[in-house]
Amino acid sequence: MDATPHQVSAAAAPAWGRVRRSRQTADRALKVISTVFTLLGIAVLGWILVMLIVEGTRGLSLAVFTETTPGPGTEGGGIANAIVGSLVLTFLGIVVATPIGVLAGTYLAEYGRGSKLASVIRFVNDILLAAPSILIGLFVYTLMVQPMGGYSGWAGGVALAIIAIPVIVRTTEDMLRIVPGSLREAGAALGAPMSKVIIQISWRAARSGMVTGILLATARIAGETAPLLFTALNNNFWFSPDLMGGVSNLPVTIYQFALAPYENWRELAWAGALIITVSILALSVVARLLFRKEQAR
Repeated sequence: MDATPHQVSAAAAPAWGRVRRSRQTADRALKVISTVFTLLGIAVLGWILVMLIVEGTRGLSLAVFTETTPGPGTEGGGIANAIVGSLVLTFLGIVVATPIGVLAGTYLAEYGRGSKLASVIRFVNDILLAAPSILIGLFVYTLMVQPMGGYSGWAGGVALAIIAIPVIVRTTEDMLRIVPGSLREAGAALGAPMSKVIIQISWRAARSGMVTGILLATARIAGETAPLLFTALNNNFWFSPDLMGGVSNLPVTIYQFALAPYENWRELAWAGALIITVSILALSVVARLLFRKEQAR
């Protein structure tokens, strides 16, 4: 017969009573400290979110989504060109990063298990995950901006891609590793080559997790400012089709407008910060839902 909760607590009480009083005090103190700092962190985060919502909604209007960024000392205006520019740069970065990240993660999970090359790739990938984004911006500036003679959306997209690749690599490898080996063995038993097994079985089984990694990488690069300062920079106009010259984008616009002495610029900065926060939050929620679906399977 199973023990009741009362019997379990009664049996645990003597064991806890045998613990020295100093240890009991230390345990209670640690619980109190942990609770206090948890509440402190929640309070600070809530304060930031409330301030962002209040100030951001105050600056929101239809013009924010339809007009270009205003010049110094002018009234009105919006951030439509910055929003579109950010979408273009983020899309370009993800388009470049996705095939590289997925294929590299597939190699690590399917072909390179235990090999020295795979260990080196994982080590480099971990370094890129922790690398400051401003260093990546400087690297792309030296690699592309200087030789091309000016800032461009292409350089910005490459910088964002370098930041997104390690996230996709890590997620793809982790998701493929949890695919049961019996599925691969079943495909091999039917005479399918390794490439077919990976594409038709492994990728299909892990596709939700792989899409989650791509969404997380998108959320990771959507708010990056430092690499764009050295690559795409910014302007107050719509970008040119060839993406050459400065490309207006939301993170750099927020950075510049928040430091400006003009009231309407600061209001637009708050509105842009709210827009980019809500977008990143939406991507993160979708990614978590897909990851939970993958775990349930």
